[in-house]
Amino acid sequence: MSAQPAFEPINMDRSKVVVIRQGDQPWLSAPQAPIERFPLEREAPEHGQVSSLVRYLPGARFPQHTHPLGEEIYVLEGVFSDESGDYPAGSYLRNPPGSAHAPFSEQGCLIFVKLNQFAETDSATVRIRPEDQQWRPGIGGLTVCPLHEHLGASTALVHWPAGEVFQPHRHWGGEEILVISGCFKDEHGEYPQHTWLRSPHLSQHHPFVDEETLILVKVGHL
Repeated sequence: MSAQPAFEPINMDRSKVVVIRQGDQPWLSAPQAPIERFPLEREAPEHGQVSSLVRYLPGARFPQHTHPLGEEIYVLEGVFSDESGDYPAGSYLRNPPGSAHAPFSEQGCLIFVKLNQFAETDSATVRIRPEDQQWRPGIGGLTVCPLHEHLGASTALVHWPAGEVFQPHRHWGGEEILVISGCFKDEHGEYPQHTWLRSPHLSQHHPFVDEETLILVKVGHL
């Protein structure tokens, strides 16, 4: 019997720029449930640090499991559920280190998930549904909805009106973006809906949009 090939970590060198668009790679079936995963970065098989898009097929249920170093979720489509309630598209959740749940989706859903990337002191449970979002003015025509902040790392939604051009800037502590809707752009390329970008510490760019665009942004964590 031939030996199984050794697992190679996926995009774990955080000193490099990474851009992944939907269609760049196949969806993979999860072993535990009728769920499909689109890996963005992964430290090891079925454990360790991981970021991915996850698609729950209608009626899918995931076994009870624990998050040793936390779980962060943004619901992109459908309704995600667990013992604590139902979370429609636009919901943001944080399950702190040591928490556990058994998630499911009756109608199916698409979520963005980051696992095992919390500081051990980041113990807050967060549940923000769309009706709970608190938007405030940002730079230029941007509006910003803060979602979480801890030890200099912060996560927010940022709404870009059509035609908005942002100032050139550097990313202290890095920047991670998921394009929720529209098309985000900079001098390096175009990033349509559900594109994931990770830019390392002190990287820089000059972003803009032509159409109305919504992004999920995480900074200061790299």
